[in-house]
Amino acid sequence: MNEWPVLKPLPSYGRGRDAAAGRYQSLIFGTNLADVVVTGNNGTIDGQGAFWWQKFHGGKLKYTRPYLVEFMYSDTIQISNLTLLNSPSWNVHPVYSSNVLVQGITILAPVKSPNTDGINPDSCTNVKIEDCYIVSGDDCVAVKSGWDEYGISYGMPTQQLIIRRLTCISPYSATIALGSEMSGGIRDVRAEDITAINTESGIRIKTAVGRGAYVKDIYVKRMVMHTMKWAFKMDGDYKSHPDSHYDPNALPVIQNINYRDMVAENVSVAARFNGISGDPFSGICIANVTLGMAAKSKKYPWTCTDVQGMTSGVSPRPCEALPDQGPEKINACDFPEESLPIDELEKVAQVSGSFL
Repeated sequence: MNEWPVLKPLPSYGRGRDAAAGRYQSLIFGTNLADVVVTGNNGTIDGQGAFWWQKFHGGKLKYTRPYLVEFMYSDTIQISNLTLLNSPSWNVHPVYSSNVLVQGITILAPVKSPNTDGINPDSCTNVKIEDCYIVSGDDCVAVKSGWDEYGISYGMPTQQLIIRRLTCISPYSATIALGSEMSGGIRDVRAEDITAINTESGIRIKTAVGRGAYVKDIYVKRMVMHTMKWAFKMDGDYKSHPDSHYDPNALPVIQNINYRDMVAENVSVAARFNGISGDPFSGICIANVTLGMAAKSKKYPWTCTDVQGMTSGVSPRPCEALPDQGPEKINACDFPEESLPIDELEKVAQVSGSFL
């Protein structure tokens, strides 16, 4: 362990995640870079994570575990055609960066390994994640932007994010998680053609009093789920905090959340939506969604508190806070048609015959 360089905590987090002190530098790491390609013919990077997981479970870490791939303050990054195996913690972590393409990545870790998130875009703009297969012990994609007062102060959102053709297996976590560290804001996330298998939840929003900022303009369509605990989940009481100095008046804004054209089978709970008292989650739209419930599913498939929105063509019948607006609203939930700059960037790369 003493051969791993130690870095200061990220300024938008204020502390390390495993320990309050710094963090070990990631295996493949760069800062203030441009035009970087990390690629291979599906070659494998083995993080040998079991050593680190044992230290974590034993409470023997002075610093936060390293990630496999991390780029900070960088622009125009491609990470593609690799297998990432048994990461000590998160696998791919672009942070404070822009124009990032993560493509054709296979991520494998035991489903009970701690915090082995797949891909975590963090305070990044213009990111595309596509054609990835992830089996992990935590969220397959976790969208982040800083933690409580540190993220609020740093003020750098994650925005203009595309997630396409993702397959996820994670029995104890989410396919796509927004938060819980979202204090710089998360907006304009577009996910489509997603498959979740034996995964705890499909789309999950995690936030809490003290986070501030927002999660807004979220668009998800064509998602298929097989054997899920929750299809949809929103938590307004995700109470992990870096310290006791967070602002109890910093309330997050959760609005304009759109889910459409989805099917699922063997689902225990359709949805659990818990907003924040006095700060309801609003603009929730769910349309053309059929959730096949498991034989031993919960008696009440929907739980909703402090949420507002509408549904159309959703089965089983949603909660009263999300009233059915009838078949004429089956196409009500938005999904933007205009492209984002990351798509244009790739087109330029293909025409020029270069990587990026």
